[in-house]
Amino acid sequence: MKLQTVEVQNSVGKMICHDITKVTRGEFKDAIFRKGHIVQPDDIPVLLKIGKENLYIMELDSGDIHEDIAGIRLGTAVAGNGIYWRGPKESKVSLYAEYDGLLKINVDALEAINDLPDVILSTLHNNSVVKKDDLLAGTKVIPLVVPEETVAAAENICREAGWVTEVVPFKSLKAGLVITGNEVYKQRIRDGFGPVIKEKMQVFGQDVLRIDYAPDDCEDISSKIKKMVDDGAGLVMVTGGMSVDPDDVTPKAISLTGAEVIRYGAPVMPGAMFMLAYLNNVPVMGVPACGMFFKTTIVDILLPRILVGERLTKRDITLLGHGGLCRGCETCRFPNCTFGIGH
Repeated sequence: MKLQTVEVQNSVGKMICHDITKVTRGEFKDAIFRKGHIVQPDDIPVLLKIGKENLYIMELDSGDIHEDIAGIRLGTAVAGNGIYWRGPKESKVSLYAEYDGLLKINVDALEAINDLPDVILSTLHNNSVVKKDDLLAGTKVIPLVVPEETVAAAENICREAGWVTEVVPFKSLKAGLVITGNEVYKQRIRDGFGPVIKEKMQVFGQDVLRIDYAPDDCEDISSKIKKMVDDGAGLVMVTGGMSVDPDDVTPKAISLTGAEVIRYGAPVMPGAMFMLAYLNNVPVMGVPACGMFFKTTIVDILLPRILVGERLTKRDITLLGHGGLCRGCETCRFPNCTFGIGH
């Protein structure tokens, strides 16, 4: 990169190497030309009016890339399915969601990109629920000019990874609810779980297939779970009876269906007595009583991932321990808080 001084009249097509500011007393003070701007014929009278007779001009060496071009190439390489980008603005390219869904970040690729010299990629957290046109990420290079090999290295990381960022749309999964407990089944108390689960599903535009009630009986609960799956439920949520009390038989009932139990017990509070299983590839969630009494629990962390069709593993639940403690704020700000941040 070389710097030289040229007369304004001879600067067309050349690159300005610093911001040029216009000041109008009491009205305006801002850069009217940013560093890296390529001078156009119409710019000449504007520059002369603000007293610029000469400019510092930058000439790129062979193999150098201007920051704006680098930003465009990075944005193009990083943006995956469901993502569009805008920019550059002051060399930064911003990535946005094309539609509602779940943001997925290839964390290994993200780290590899940010390990390169002079390259930045900042994103929201992996598994963030996003809305159409939400800002998801920003990318740029640090200096005004970078070597071609730096940008090419970032592009190669994206190519080898296959993807770096993407938004996965929510599927249409009708949930079957099995509410357990003698006290509800025998109508001694009103069902408090059904309205809570319905509300959580409606947030994602999902319907509830139906609600069935079962006493504290393994065979009955198991039968109703299997019937839900047979009737087309894409997700079965079984509420209550998840603790270690003698009458709490829901975990045993879920196992009795023949479902593959992924894990019983999770490093999340509230939600420690949670169970996840799969019956004929249909997720079955054993929801503990905390799901009715707390606004935000493990269900709110995992439900979006299930609704995009992700098959969760034991490892996925193990990793919830990092960020799995709810602060119990007086006013819940989830998901804009630390709960579930590590998932």
